[in-house]
Amino acid sequence: MQQVFSELLFPRRCPVCDDIVKPWGELCCPDCVKKLEYLGSDYCMKCGKGLSDRETEYCHDCRKYTHKFIRGRSLYRYESVAGSLFRFKYQGRQEYADFFGEELYRHLGNDIRAMNAEAIVPVPLHKSRLNERGYNQSLLLGKALAKRMGLPCLDKIAVRHKKTVSQKQLNYAERQNNLKKAFKLCVNDVKLNTVIIIDDIYTTGSTVDALSEVFLENGVENVYVIALAAGME
Repeated sequence: MQQVFSELLFPRRCPVCDDIVKPWGELCCPDCVKKLEYLGSDYCMKCGKGLSDRETEYCHDCRKYTHKFIRGRSLYRYESVAGSLFRFKYQGRQEYADFFGEELYRHLGNDIRAMNAEAIVPVPLHKSRLNERGYNQSLLLGKALAKRMGLPCLDKIAVRHKKTVSQKQLNYAERQNNLKKAFKLCVNDVKLNTVIIIDDIYTTGSTVDALSEVFLENGVENVYVIALAAGME
């Protein structure tokens, strides 16, 4: 009942067009769902990035570099949801998380179950960025997906204790160096065998590799990655 009153006072915005969702009660305008572009079956078998060459199993990055995680999957082509992700990440559209969590569950649920993970872990934000933004979009995604998958979302297990510069303009080597020792675990004894790291966007994998390495160094044997969107090779 409280949620109903909340949505009457503050109508839910469509994650695609950003207008008030019609009909009321839906998570996204039905016509807008049709505009989303999914990565489909042509994706890198390691990181999940979209492939333009159907004859190739791995993207250029995964043929050249070694990742710490076992496998990754992403849902959307980044270009088709770039505006939506910007609003979700920087403009307070936290309600988008419900729709995105449902989409991840519906389209990647079987892949996630096959990972046999014991928990979902969102990529942490540094406290300064968290204070600026007011929320961690990866945590919102993690909670929405974990609820549907029946898994715990562990947002207190790791922290980003090093404030890094923006990764956007950095090359692969610079990204790796930028994220060196950026994360640490908040527990002394990690009693988990398999975890899924969740993030909003997958680019080169530098961020999730850095977090994966910390888990592997502390006894976790298997790390997988789920992202909402990734680019094409």
